[in-house]
Amino acid sequence: MFTIASGSRSTTPVVLVELEYDGIVGFGEASMPPYLGESHASVLAFLDQVDLTGFSDPFLVSDILGYVDSIAAKNTAAKAAVDIALHDLVGKIMNHSWCRIWGYNPDRTPNTSFTIGIDTAEVVRQKVREAEPYKILKVKLGLDTDKMMIETIREVTDKPLCADVNQGWKKREEALEMAHWLAERNVVFLEQPMPKEQLDDNAWLTENSPIPTVADEAVQRLEDVRNAFGVYDGINIKLMKCTGMREAHQMAELARALGLKVMLGCMTETSCAISAAAQLSPVVDWADLDGALLTNNDIYRGMEIIDGKVVLPNGPGIGITPLDNFR
Repeated sequence: MFTIASGSRSTTPVVLVELEYDGIVGFGEASMPPYLGESHASVLAFLDQVDLTGFSDPFLVSDILGYVDSIAAKNTAAKAAVDIALHDLVGKIMNHSWCRIWGYNPDRTPNTSFTIGIDTAEVVRQKVREAEPYKILKVKLGLDTDKMMIETIREVTDKPLCADVNQGWKKREEALEMAHWLAERNVVFLEQPMPKEQLDDNAWLTENSPIPTVADEAVQRLEDVRNAFGVYDGINIKLMKCTGMREAHQMAELARALGLKVMLGCMTETSCAISAAAQLSPVVDWADLDGALLTNNDIYRGMEIIDGKVVLPNGPGIGITPLDNFR
């Protein structure tokens, strides 16, 4: 069971996609946490509308994904599945990873946080001990147990923490008080502290907070990045929110140009989508790419986390390999 301020769940549905060209197969994934509003049925219905027979060249990535995006509104996870599969396919044709195609240094990947969900003190202590290899922990907040969560973690470790409030705080004065309290306990940033609709309150908190604020629910796609400027210190990019790798790359570039910090996040995903996102990791400030670690039925081998650090796979494209019992 995984709990955040807005609810709990024990499973996350996914749809896996393959694109084939000249005998080469690209893999993609749609992961659908409840707040995206997508389901197996909606993703499959969207994919049924995708007709790529009009494109003879897979390198027309912009044209192809522009067409996919135009088919219907929203459906961002379904679109991400096609995007990831296309990037994987093109990278394999080129025989290079997307990290290399984009010109990034794979040695500059960051440490990833490991997420501690809202739970009882006993379970929290156990989860923190299990996360011993990780250099930074992400703790879910936003309920009346916030201080208990932090104090319980501090009984076990003094590692840096990042706090994901999932819009759980409603009053800016109380949010600022918590920001100061958390800063004194080595919390390095606040993710989506208040509801995204409270623009003025979030901007006020950002201006006065002793630690940076990062927009998550408030920034879904490219057009939201500019709106985050002056309201938050940074943005959290997730492939399932933004339709995939192409737009994630654009968002990171724009955020950098605006002077915003960049966090690279994920849903609960297999190593397919996680490895796709990881291609962007050398140029971000923070990474939260533990989604595949929170699953017990991953069917791919790809990005690894070694001593807390993101380690990119060696293969081309997104670098994943299906496990023997899947293919």
